Amino acid sequence: MKFTATQIAGILNGEVEGNEDVEVSKLAKIEEGTQGSLTFLANPKYTHYIYTTEASITIVDKDFVVENSIDTTLIRVEDAYKAFSQLLEYYNQVKMNKTGIEQPVFISESAKYGDNIYIGAFSYIGENVQIGNNVKIYPNVYIGDNVEIKDNVVVFAGAKIYSESYIGNHCVIHSGVIVGADGFGFTPNEKGEYSKVPQTGNVIIEDNVDVGAGTTIDRATLGSTVIKRGVKLDNQIQIAHNVEIGENTVIAAQTGVAGSTKIGKNCMIGGQVGIVGHIVIGNNVKIQAQSGIGRNVKDNETLQGSPALNYGDFNKSYVHFKNLPNIIKRFNTFEKNQDND
Repeated sequence: MKFTATQIAGILNGEVEGNEDVEVSKLAKIEEGTQGSLTFLANPKYTHYIYTTEASITIVDKDFVVENSIDTTLIRVEDAYKAFSQLLEYYNQVKMNKTGIEQPVFISESAKYGDNIYIGAFSYIGENVQIGNNVKIYPNVYIGDNVEIKDNVVVFAGAKIYSESYIGNHCVIHSGVIVGADGFGFTPNEKGEYSKVPQTGNVIIEDNVDVGAGTTIDRATLGSTVIKRGVKLDNQIQIAHNVEIGENTVIAAQTGVAGSTKIGKNCMIGGQVGIVGHIVIGNNVKIQAQSGIGRNVKDNETLQGSPALNYGDFNKSYVHFKNLPNIIKRFNTFEKNQDND
């Protein structure tokens, strides 16, 4: 896709200064710009690059003052950073604006789907599936029986959505995600052998949820595993059966949440956090990376460590931990002096 400076200025409500007909087909950082690329200048630390960049078009603030000769065409806007973000969003929409049903695919006769849909090649749509309007299903996606997907959802290549799952409006399911696999439920007998406990529940993902690549969300044993509206899950996260994650909570990569734990709304959970099962984490909780949570957590707590401590207590304890060799040395010296006395 190619865009002229005039077209871009029209999208951004900006003013062109330079060649209005110059075309761009790619995006670049200002220090790495080449012919045919579009970049932006928002941080004053990068101002010197505008005089050397080879980018064909550069988005700048309206009040930017050119002090030396430049080769790049300028598009002046109110806020260069916001304008570039707006352009990225527009570019992404254009790039992903696929429609139609590719072949080969399998779509059950009982499945129903809305308008402006895209279903990529080698996808499978099971019995009684309901798919809304403006849904994009990329190649090699599996959607099991009785799944419901609402409007404006994107399911990227290779994702698997097991039976009875529900996905709300404006959700993004990235490649490799598995929604609705069996929860880890087994019961031992007197011989130490394990029998599977049937997992008969489902997964409910509410509106405006993003699920990162390789993340797994297990179906409930009974009832539902629930991801509330606005939740953002990073890559490679494990959400176990019957977990509930509250509205607008964000969780970074490689975190694991064990079964039946309830996490409140507006929480921020760092990478590689481990959370045990059957506990309640309150609202507005912040958990630092690599922490281990083994107890209920009240609203507004900030935790770090494994097992996790209050963030302030952890930092105070860590100061002592760093000084532990000196403390031991002083203690041994004291004991030796005591013995000599």
